Amino acid sequence: MGRIVLSGPQNVSLDGVVQDPDGAEGFERGGWFAQYGGKDLQEWNKVALQEALTAEAWLMGRRSYEFFGTRWRPRSNELADRLNTMPKYVVSSTLDEPDWHNTTILSGDVVTEVSKLKQELDGEIVVPASYRLAHTLIEHDLADEVRLVMFPVVLGAGEHLFGEANGKKPMRLVDNKTIGDGLVHLTYEFV
Repeated sequence: MGRIVLSGPQNVSLDGVVQDPDGAEGFERGGWFAQYGGKDLQEWNKVALQEALTAEAWLMGRRSYEFFGTRWRPRSNELADRLNTMPKYVVSSTLDEPDWHNTTILSGDVVTEVSKLKQELDGEIVVPASYRLAHTLIEHDLADEVRLVMFPVVLGAGEHLFGEANGKKPMRLVDNKTIGDGLVHLTYEFV
């Protein structure tokens, strides 16, 4: 049985904002990933590569699928090669034909489709970014683990990974480490 891991790694500000880390969405407070990641991004890349190498598949919403596909399809390095060849599943009611190698479109009910996927796959099914999809997975108790990379900035506004959770969601810390000099990598399991 597969495990749903919200990660990629999941980049988050100290106040929990996950919106527009690279600034491509036009969010007025976006672009904080490179600005506050600084010299630690080389170490962050090692974490991202290790996670991609151990993942069974990626699961994304349409917007994240399009963002990552545009970014990684034309590249060629160890991380790009892994992302371009690994199985990918995209939740979308509007996407007809995938344009990224080894992609399957999940167009039915999200909860039903992801529940089936968890039964069919073994290993980690990583959900990179895709905070809207993450909200649904958390709400329906489909997420098993969350990995956060905390960036040293408070944004004061923006979309949060947990949104407005429907009730309490207890978690247990299973790992923590620093990445470079200023980033913290936290791993929690849903209890």
